[in-house]
Amino acid sequence: MSAGTGQPFDLRSDTVTRPSAAMRRAMAEAEVGDDVYREDPTTRRLEERVAELVGTEAALFVPSGTMANQVALLCHCRPGDEVVVGEGTHCAFYESGAAPAWSGVQFQTVGRGGLFGADDVRAGVKPRAYYCPRTSLVVVENTHNRAGGRVFPEADVAAIAATCRELGLALHMDGARLWHAAAATGRPVHALAAPADSVAVAFSKGLGAPVGSALCGSRALVEAALRFRKMLGGGMRQVGILAAGALHALEHHHARLVEDHEAARALGEALAEVPGLGVAPVETNIVMVTVPHDAALFVAAAREAGVLVSAFGPWNLRLVTHLDVSGPRFAACIAALRAAFERELARGGP
Repeated sequence: MSAGTGQPFDLRSDTVTRPSAAMRRAMAEAEVGDDVYREDPTTRRLEERVAELVGTEAALFVPSGTMANQVALLCHCRPGDEVVVGEGTHCAFYESGAAPAWSGVQFQTVGRGGLFGADDVRAGVKPRAYYCPRTSLVVVENTHNRAGGRVFPEADVAAIAATCRELGLALHMDGARLWHAAAATGRPVHALAAPADSVAVAFSKGLGAPVGSALCGSRALVEAALRFRKMLGGGMRQVGILAAGALHALEHHHARLVEDHEAARALGEALAEVPGLGVAPVETNIVMVTVPHDAALFVAAAREAGVLVSAFGPWNLRLVTHLDVSGPRFAACIAALRAAFERELARGGP
């Protein structure tokens, strides 16, 4: 059980973290105002800080990563347009069909495993003919969730951006876990974000804040995004209470992301030693495991051992490390999970 509390180790996602006592204090003491009037000083500080880190002119605080992505689509596209994405991209896979519903766009999937290159973009763009949809946007996800927290290679992003400029397309980066990409590569966030016209970053995943993301870009893009945020119901009032949690996360949790990567690698190495399990290379804080029979049975076995994991398909599991589980006590989690999986493998399935 986690941290001696009797609670399970929760590896389902890095969104399950709970605010620390220090974060709760910062939120409770936040200076606030009405953000619809753009008078919340804590939110202004957060937006300025995020724009500085991401290297853009401006940033806009939004309630969720889904809203950040959907506002970006509204900014860049017109109804009937097509958007080029990689396999399993969040805005196409996990956002409840919002893109065709609100922006009126459709997706063209290219590449493999969530990643793609400039040639894939060029091949995916429709001809400029009245009977074809207008390709207007390319989206890269960095790190890529369904691909197992893979870092989108910086050189590939630069080449994709150059192709976008040549073809008159915009480039959006879904960087919900861009903080992890920076931690894994040693590159500053602004360098990884530089090729994109807009960048979404999250505070409620690896950084451990309870709520929030930001959409970053030019002042003109953020001005347009402000209106779309309001249209989607994201105009909030004394939101500095939430922004203070995100500011605290940036100040106190950003540098420690490497600890989550180390924990994920240790977990992946331990599970890779178990015959019958397949473990994908671990790049950041996500471990993807292939199992030989029903993934739901492995989820149940893990739960019995005090560890929560997610099924990611019929024969796949996703395990995510974060600040609430990393550290010296994580060795107990690894041992419990390995033993649970070994018992399920010995049982042989249904």
